[in-house]
Amino acid sequence: MDWLKEFEEYKSKIGDRISIYSLVAKKYNVKRALYPGSHIDISPSMVIPEVTYVDNFKGAIKFFEDIRDIEKYVNRNKEYQEMCNIIFIGTDYNNELNINKVDIIISQYAGFVGQATKRYLKEDGILLCNDSHGDATLAYLDEDYILVGVIDQHNNISTKQLEKYFVLKNGRQIDENKVRSTMKGPKYEIQATNYIFKLKTQPD
Repeated sequence: MDWLKEFEEYKSKIGDRISIYSLVAKKYNVKRALYPGSHIDISPSMVIPEVTYVDNFKGAIKFFEDIRDIEKYVNRNKEYQEMCNIIFIGTDYNNELNINKVDIIISQYAGFVGQATKRYLKEDGILLCNDSHGDATLAYLDEDYILVGVIDQHNNISTKQLEKYFVLKNGRQIDENKVRSTMKGPKYEIQATNYIFKLKTQPD
């Protein structure tokens, strides 16, 4: 099973994100997820019954050719009772996706996922993102989203004192244009490993 070896090697490089996905899935009762720019990180399927992975990278497309074997592996190791449902779409996530609305969008080091795919998020759905490419910053500036929590270095969800995040030194304002052009999150006084936003209004 070359795909499994590839996944294990990839997981050793990026770290095991299952604990984060599990934490968020349980707190927000997540059953259906969208993971744009997923590469080969199938960890969400261990804790979320239905996950749609989207990536146009050739390596990811080749990896998911073994989707039936991947499903068998997940079904042996998952934390929920129902059978898993894994869907892979080998395209750029900016393209139109023919999918049902989801409970959560996962954004990890893959660009402005929260902006490009928020139309697939159900009302009150969750965006889980980091700020490596500025995706969390753009969500913070987006009136469609509201910051409801952060994940700290100990993989705990904090929902208190959220106003201390996204604050720049010397009271400077966030330069959205710079974030978009550089695709890098600013260096805030206090930063979290991941941010949790709720979609408060359905975008037009």
